[in-house]
Amino acid sequence: MFEEHRNDDNAGPMKKYMKDHFPFLGIKSPLRKELEKQFFKETGILKEEFNKDIVEGLWDKDQREYQYTAITYIGKFIKKMPKDTILLLERLITTKSWWDSVDSIAPLVGELARKYPELVEENINHWSIHDNFWLRRASILFQLKYKNETNEALLYKYMVKNADSKEFFIQKAIGWALREYSKTNPESVKAFIEGNELAPLSIREGSKYLS
Repeated sequence: MFEEHRNDDNAGPMKKYMKDHFPFLGIKSPLRKELEKQFFKETGILKEEFNKDIVEGLWDKDQREYQYTAITYIGKFIKKMPKDTILLLERLITTKSWWDSVDSIAPLVGELARKYPELVEENINHWSIHDNFWLRRASILFQLKYKNETNEALLYKYMVKNADSKEFFIQKAIGWALREYSKTNPESVKAFIEGNELAPLSIREGSKYLS
């Protein structure tokens, strides 16, 4: 299905947008999502048990659209997945890594951690200080959709651990997470920004919704 909708005119600019890290078939998100929906319906695979081989097969393919579909597929099952799914998510975060995949996997980590809070102690704490900065980014972002359920102390702890990072994607993640949490608790975010040494990028991003 993807091959039938290959679009070389789109593929070049899409590859360039991702800094030439991955080749693309040239299928933009709206069409890809329609094709995924059609594929899931026609094959019935969402009615079957989760199949890790499908994820592995998609992840091994060159074109980036296949990785997006792997993430979509996991998302359809995530609320029913066992705790050790964290190991699969960790591997996906650390292979073919770029912001597009990592930022889509982080909410899946969040869903899994809602179901198994002990994953924070067992896995995510370690991510926050890991040599792999994509895991650190995921640790900062996994609570992005938690709103009132955000573990504020944990969020800030991970940020403080990474506040001196020169890595753009870490500074940006801190700012993004602060900005998102400021919709829920602006006073807390304001106090955190004022009370900690953060990168200018993190402050700028985190302060966007603060008056």
